[in-house]
Amino acid sequence: MTLRPVNPDDIPAFHAVMMAAGMDPRSSWTRTTPADLERSLLAPGSGGFLAVGSGEVLGCVGYRPDGDRTLTLNKLATVPQARRLGVGRALVREVEHVARMGGYDRVLLAVSQFNLDVLPFYDRLGYTVTDEPYAHAHPDSPAPVVLVKEVTHV
Repeated sequence: MTLRPVNPDDIPAFHAVMMAAGMDPRSSWTRTTPADLERSLLAPGSGGFLAVGSGEVLGCVGYRPDGDRTLTLNKLATVPQARRLGVGRALVREVEHVARMGGYDRVLLAVSQFNLDVLPFYDRLGYTVTDEPYAHAHPDSPAPVVLVKEVTHV
């Protein structure tokens, strides 16, 4: 498996992985469009990665700066057949590397109330639940669980 930065031509594949991930249909995630992804992933300071293996896209993740201290991880997804193979962990670590190299103090992420089964995954990676609000929460969805991990600068 290799990880590579997302480019504009990758938006359809990124979207396909998100939709294949099997998120609860009540989640705002399922209403994400390719145009939404283009705005999010290609904004200044933002980006993402694709995990590719055997010529197939196995996973994706996005990130965006939220102030001087925080890099927000978002849109982490793996295709069902690639679960428990380390794809998600590798993608999270890559965003953490971007945060360290960019001088950020922490990585923040939000977990949908419809996807709480993933909390142990983030716990194993060193993320802790915080009570701070999530600035990018969808107004029509329940408040997400916000997690944070401190990172060391390089």
